Amino acid sequence: MQIFLDTAEISEIEARAALIDGVTTNPSLIAKSGAGVMERVKEIAKTVSGPVSAEVVATDRDGMLEEGRKLRAIGDNVVVKLPLTAAGLEACRIFHEEGIATNVTLCFSLNQALMAAKAGATFISPFIGRLDDAGGDGVKLLEDIRAVYDQYGFETSILAASLRSLKHVEDAALTGSDAATLPVKIFDQLINHPQTDLGLDAFMADWKATGREGLV
Repeated sequence: MQIFLDTAEISEIEARAALIDGVTTNPSLIAKSGAGVMERVKEIAKTVSGPVSAEVVATDRDGMLEEGRKLRAIGDNVVVKLPLTAAGLEACRIFHEEGIATNVTLCFSLNQALMAAKAGATFISPFIGRLDDAGGDGVKLLEDIRAVYDQYGFETSILAASLRSLKHVEDAALTGSDAATLPVKIFDQLINHPQTDLGLDAFMADWKATGREGLV
């Protein structure tokens, strides 16, 4: 499973670039960073070699096409992020025919995921945490999308989004998600475990007791 960082902060990306497969952004994250969309996407696309999802802000098909082409012109690793609306799916189909990668976002149902796949989406982003908040079952949605995509041979990759806990990350992996995008807070917890820290402390204490330095 690929791991993407969900942020628009360059410092956060640079500090973790060796451990991530790509980056996802949205208008809210870029607005929070204080940068312009084009400027910040260019910076991110130069920082990582993997997919960089950059979202359009237009809500009509033609506006999405215009903005999406501008974003894609920044670099071959830029993925045009589109909302899961009728206009967004129309733009998705056209981008698919043009060979432009897309990430269809704000998915909350299996039917939506089915329509995105039929439109040729490169990625579908089910919002797990937000669906749970609304009384739904985010993990069940991941399971259902995986089953339907596999059954019909859809090539759209499942990008689990709105993950708010380590359990969400584990569930995304266990249900066969192709990728997951994580806020920095959750990403940084992935490698931590108290038993690892205790074990390392014990190893270092034993080595220090020998009076040696390094591996000599």
